[in-house]
Amino acid sequence: MSRGVLATLAFALLLGPNLAAAQQQVADPKKAAAVNAELAITYMKQNNLRAAREKADRALKQDPRSADVQMAAGFVYDRLGEDRKAAGHFEQAVKLGGKDNPDVLNNAAVFQCRKGDKKRGVELFLQAAASPLYRTPEVAYTNAGFCARADGRPADAERYFRQALALRPNLADPLYQLADLQFEAGNYLQARAFVQRYHEAAAATAASLWLGYRIERALGDSAAAESYARRLRMEFPTSVEAGQLFNLEQKAK
Repeated sequence: MSRGVLATLAFALLLGPNLAAAQQQVADPKKAAAVNAELAITYMKQNNLRAAREKADRALKQDPRSADVQMAAGFVYDRLGEDRKAAGHFEQAVKLGGKDNPDVLNNAAVFQCRKGDKKRGVELFLQAAASPLYRTPEVAYTNAGFCARADGRPADAERYFRQALALRPNLADPLYQLADLQFEAGNYLQARAFVQRYHEAAAATAASLWLGYRIERALGDSAAAESYARRLRMEFPTSVEAGQLFNLEQKAK
């Protein structure tokens, strides 16, 4: 036997155990499903939706009782616009892994608030917030507030935004939302306090300056209102809010 053949045989013997392990890994349905679920998300991000669906469906056949696989299928079918299928997969993910995985709860909640049952979305956000495994419960409470407000429940929204602030007092989104909610409710002094806290915690936006302007007008403080108006004109001259200010001022002339 030639030296080359011997070398080839030795190389094959060295590869043998590794190759067998690799084949065993591929043959393991749960591991294969996890790989296909990851590939489904990768293809989805690349906008290759046909391949994403194929990998998601394959993963579901291999391990339908995996919360991660069901969640990946939810993402893919959401992207495909098949809302009923997406909702079913997100709910399955919650049943299979929501208790131990608040990220699953959060992702399912985002879908429900955006396209499905907003009350269910709020419920899932609150479950995520209550989980000791969730590192940012204030974000879940904030999202629950957004979802409740979009569902026409301002009192519930206010409660969730306040819960977020109890955990992180300088969180910008709930500060702005509470200022806006108080303004809509006619509680102008509370609205002023929240918008001032917002501007201490975050950079001003066209929306926050416009809100501040309207609050001060409602309180009858023309100097403070003009201060907000001046900043809105200077810092955000092309914004929708600056246009609204211009129209309002034109009507007042």
